[in-house]
Amino acid sequence: MQMEKKDIRALSKDQLRDFFIENGDKAFRGNQVYEWLWSKGAHSFEDMTNVAKPTRAMLENNFVINHIKVDTMQRSNDGTVKNAVRLHDGLVVESVLIPTETRTTACVSSQVGCSLDCNFCATARLKRMRNLEPGEIYDQVLAIDKESRLYYNHPLSNIVFMGMGEPLMNYNNVIKAIDMITSPEGLGMSPKRIMVSTSGIPKMIKKMADDDVKFKLAVSLHSAIDEIRARIMPFSKNFPLADLREALEYWYRKTKNKISYEYVVWKGINDDKASIDALVKFCKYVPCKVNLIEYNPIDDGEFQQASEESIMAYIKALENIGVVVKVRRSRGKDIDAACGQLANKEAETI
Repeated sequence: MQMEKKDIRALSKDQLRDFFIENGDKAFRGNQVYEWLWSKGAHSFEDMTNVAKPTRAMLENNFVINHIKVDTMQRSNDGTVKNAVRLHDGLVVESVLIPTETRTTACVSSQVGCSLDCNFCATARLKRMRNLEPGEIYDQVLAIDKESRLYYNHPLSNIVFMGMGEPLMNYNNVIKAIDMITSPEGLGMSPKRIMVSTSGIPKMIKKMADDDVKFKLAVSLHSAIDEIRARIMPFSKNFPLADLREALEYWYRKTKNKISYEYVVWKGINDDKASIDALVKFCKYVPCKVNLIEYNPIDDGEFQQASEESIMAYIKALENIGVVVKVRRSRGKDIDAACGQLANKEAETI
């Protein structure tokens, strides 16, 4: 029985160098292959044109490159691009390119499906199949960078982890992917142009702070009242707002980075004065900004977009205490450009 080949991108540069030494070659060959895998985004060993054919054959015998394939790509009238990304095992995730006048943002997935049970979210209706590997996350970004250059004549500007899955439930792989995205040996992007959005897992937020991460943090909040938040996001019963608040205060003490709150206002759920007052109070704990997000219903159920009057009431109350508020309008409606947690949304301004 033939053993399953390992994805070569699971090896560090040092491990690759060691592999070549052990097989009677020079260590620098590992540097060459590493560059092909990450900086040049090689899809196959045959792409590595400055590597000798016998060496490529040896790599082929020992490893695979589990590269993604953009199965289908849709372009919206507003310029949004939605990719259905097929993985090596046939599973599919989505990533989205979101353009504005000054930037392009990649919205990427971190899991196939999702571990959580947010009632408003289309992805939550899919059971979590598996975590994405670092290379699969990286490949989504690389594909969108190429699309940005093709359609908008400039490289990708920003990345948000707001696609399928809960990034902090795939923490190690997400961190490894970001390390490569920001590495000069990868895409060389600034970590300040990357935002990781979480539904709010206190111990993992603290871990990020302890790990001294340089990217930015967004929290999918949607209510600052425990009972309402549990109705919207049932898993949050295990992570009460008091614990979330403590973790966010810890994050700010360690990083000095503001937090962005993602917040959808739904009719009859969190569009009342008590909900507004609770959010205003919550925003006083840690320096933050709030993104009020237009919601595209996924069915005719209880989650429906609130009125403009309700949105304006939130804006007025938050601005009164000096909190910066942005209203994020849906993008790519004509192609249903789902961006994971929140169905459709405009890119976060980082």
